[in-house]
Amino acid sequence: MQNIPRPPLTKPGGPAPWSYLPDTDRRLTLTQMRSRLIAAPPPRSAEFDVEGSRSAAVLVALYEAGGEPHVILTKRPETMPSHQGEIAFPGGKRDPGDASLVAAALREAHEEVGLEPHHVEVIAELDTIATVASAFTITPFVGLLAAPPVLVPEPWEVVAAFGAPVSDLLGPDAYREEMWHLWGDYRSMTFFELPGETVWGATARILTRLLTLVTNPVPNEGAGPEPAPNRPLG
Repeated sequence: MQNIPRPPLTKPGGPAPWSYLPDTDRRLTLTQMRSRLIAAPPPRSAEFDVEGSRSAAVLVALYEAGGEPHVILTKRPETMPSHQGEIAFPGGKRDPGDASLVAAALREAHEEVGLEPHHVEVIAELDTIATVASAFTITPFVGLLAAPPVLVPEPWEVVAAFGAPVSDLLGPDAYREEMWHLWGDYRSMTFFELPGETVWGATARILTRLLTLVTNPVPNEGAGPEPAPNRPLG
């Protein structure tokens, strides 16, 4: 059971950014997600700086199964020093040997769940986010897999790895926003309810950005040459 440290003062937040969409428009294809992410606006920097923050990167890996896109999530062990039992993306801090942040995300995904870097087509970078409690500045990268992967969790870091259907995340009862009173003001906290699990914290913030981008139609989608990626990823 996850420990979600709600402060004494909380209140309901707003609806999902895609709440206006009819159910039929919440069943995306991987091709649609790919084109919309490539055409997305440039990623934004973290909204605030955390003193002593360390650079980290995560891989938002997408693949198609049963005719619909899935995103890979992991569950952290209860024995971890922080974020025990939480749902996360494969990823972690940048090591001195990593040539770039995207290299760090690919290395961590290989170490944590066995994804081979050469099987991942990195197509986009999402907004960088800062975390206060763990003092990380996290850069998410979206990668596509040509086929459903065989996930091999590394037991010390991952107790389970699974693909969550994007249609489930976009479902009418999946998303919830709460406003938490922290550091003198109310701040948005987002949650996704999946069967038996709650996704929250940095992972939910990244998921919210991903799903907001792919549910906003791209003008003239499918017409003309493919647009350039939203930012160099090397």
